[in-house]
Amino acid sequence: MATAVPAQPHAGLLDWLRDHHVEHEVHEHLETFTATGTARSEGVDARSFAKVVGVAANEGKHALILVDAPDHVDLSKARDVLGSGDVRLLTEAELAALTPGCEPGAMPAVGALFGLPMYADWAVKDDAEISFNAGSHRYSVRVDRAAWEHAAAVQYADLASAADDRPVWALS
Repeated sequence: MATAVPAQPHAGLLDWLRDHHVEHEVHEHLETFTATGTARSEGVDARSFAKVVGVAANEGKHALILVDAPDHVDLSKARDVLGSGDVRLLTEAELAALTPGCEPGAMPAVGALFGLPMYADWAVKDDAEISFNAGSHRYSVRVDRAAWEHAAAVQYADLASAADDRPVWALS
C-alpha cells in the first residue's frame, strides 16, 4: 500500500533548482488536478504552464515529455523521437513508482530527479518563463526557461498535437 505524500513541493526539486542556479518562484494555490486548471489558479497563460506526461517504450525505457498545458502528447511523434516501435502513457501506479515523493500526475519537469530523460515540445521554448507542478497538486514552480532547459538537459522535438477547444458543433 502506498503512503500518502505530503502536500508540499518536492524537496528534491527545490534543492535541484538551487544547486543548478535556476531562478524560480514557488507558488501555492488551491488544489488542482489539471495543468490548465493550475495555470488558471496561478494566473498565468496556459501556454506557459507545462504539463509533464510519463511514457513507456516497448523496449522498457521510460521518459518524461513536456507539452503546453492545453496540448496533448502525440504518441506517434513520441515513437519517432524515442526511436521505438511502440510508446504508451504510463499508468498512475507506474508513475508513482518512477517518481517517488510526488503526488500522482503532479511530477515536476526535471527528469534527472528520477533518472529519466526529459523531452519537450518545441512550443515550450517560446516562453521566457514556464511553470510546472512541483510534485504536489497544491504547489507549482515558475522558472527561467533557458536556465531550466540547460540544467535539465532537455531535448526538444515535435511532440504535441494541439487541443481543439472549439465546440463540437464547430468541428464539422
